[in-house]
Amino acid sequence: MKQVVDLVRKAGVFHIATIDGDHPRVRPFGFIMVFEDKLYFTTANQKNFYKQLQKNPNVEFSAMIDEGKWIRVEGKAIFDGSLAAKKQAFEVFPNFKNIYQSPDNPIFEVFYLESPSAVLYSMTEAPQKIL
Repeated sequence: MKQVVDLVRKAGVFHIATIDGDHPRVRPFGFIMVFEDKLYFTTANQKNFYKQLQKNPNVEFSAMIDEGKWIRVEGKAIFDGSLAAKKQAFEVFPNFKNIYQSPDNPIFEVFYLESPSAVLYSMTEAPQKIL
């Protein structure tokens, strides 16, 4: 998990794809963490992203690592209402305080990927399975 997070953080921004009815939707994200050996992300439960995951929790995201290399990760989004996971997100990214004020804000949501798979791709090398 740590290798995935390190690669994604190196990219800075990654794009998560969801399904909205029969249309794909992609949006940029910047937050990812490992908590309890799982890949975690955050969102607000008032966003379309959250609503899309409620209907279809299957997601995939991609990040460009270096010129000619990128990572793709897929899994099933599982929402975790635990205060411990939310507090950890605030520790990893203190700017959440400016957005959500506190980890127990009722709109602040954290989720992890169940059974994630991650592959590192390259323009010049064979794909490398990481997870």
